[in-house]
Amino acid sequence: MQASDYNPMLPAVQADPYPYYATLRENAPVYFNEQLGWYIVSRYEDVIAITKNPAVFSSARAVVRPEQLDAAEKVAPTAVRAFRRGILLSEDPPLHTKTRSVVTRAFTPKRVAEMEPRIRQLARELISQLPRSGEFDLIKDLAEPLPLIVIAEMMGAEPKLRHEFKRWSDNAVATFYALARGAELSGIERTSQEMHDYMSRALEARRQQPREDLIQALLDNGVREGLLSVDEAIAFCRLLLVAGNETTTNLLGNGMHALLSHPDQLERLTREPTLIPNAVEEMLRYDSAAQVFFRKVTQDVEVSGTHIPAGANVLLLFGSANRDPRKFQDPDRFDVTRNVTGHVALGHGIHFCLGAPLARLEARVVLEELLTPDRRLSLVPDQHLENVPNFNVRGLKSLRVRTEPAPDARASA
Repeated sequence: MQASDYNPMLPAVQADPYPYYATLRENAPVYFNEQLGWYIVSRYEDVIAITKNPAVFSSARAVVRPEQLDAAEKVAPTAVRAFRRGILLSEDPPLHTKTRSVVTRAFTPKRVAEMEPRIRQLARELISQLPRSGEFDLIKDLAEPLPLIVIAEMMGAEPKLRHEFKRWSDNAVATFYALARGAELSGIERTSQEMHDYMSRALEARRQQPREDLIQALLDNGVREGLLSVDEAIAFCRLLLVAGNETTTNLLGNGMHALLSHPDQLERLTREPTLIPNAVEEMLRYDSAAQVFFRKVTQDVEVSGTHIPAGANVLLLFGSANRDPRKFQDPDRFDVTRNVTGHVALGHGIHFCLGAPLARLEARVVLEELLTPDRRLSLVPDQHLENVPNFNVRGLKSLRVRTEPAPDARASA
């Protein structure tokens, strides 16, 4: 395998990017892909250094050229305007500092921690619906519905809108991929308009009748204080929707696939549940949901001996950084007891994932409720694993799992 074989758009790379990452780290830690026009950075030390330097490595939208956006906006105005707005993800200080403060007041660790009893109740309800003996789809039956219900409730949405929230969230994630590939945008535009209209009505409803939810917090802390326009508040709702469910779904899907692929680790975690918080971190490191992030270089700079000119696009391989042997010993081994301090699965620096506390809490609760001594779990053999078609987000569409009572539980039943 050669460095030139790496192209994140290719299905083979999306199916298993890790061998490509290893080749890049060893042979071309800063690799210029002429076809894409991107400088690709794969080593942990370089990724960390870049994320710490927003003045030189800007988060301003870089990958989709302005003329591409102008053309796309004629077909999909709502979707493209939301993309252009790019609240937080494409902002640099001092604007980023000001706007992020709005969200930190709305999406506080205290607010998240207070959700634990409700999250545990929901997890138990969903797990109780799984077969005692037989097969189930971990994604469709648990990893998707739990975070969707949680974020919908936090945003004050009606339960019947859960499926709409999922569709809107998927659409938000797919927008960048569609723009980067020049894909058909009419479906994305319809869904973007639906979400925009709903969030606009929700904000207006809270003007008329205040409620205790995230949308109300954005209205109070952002719009009424003059920090956000209504359209920017809607963009924040879109961001919170994605941060509140996408990260957790992919963490549970990727993490449980890793855990069930290593029966010794599954057995140890079931036997020693105090390891679960650390196991969640190892799941994040081992198969990161967020694989890549982009930066634009504001001035000529050198990274690992490679000159990068001002104005260049840089692709940071966070998934590769988490498998760098310079940081993590034997990084391709899944180990729930590993010291995972410093992984970048949830980002690093000023753009650290807003949904991180919620994702960690939900994953911990699910593992505590699902991995019990009276239940045996295993992967359904020979299943075809299909990834979400998106090069910057890694997640499974489906994960078939077999469950059966443990021998002792069966004997006492």
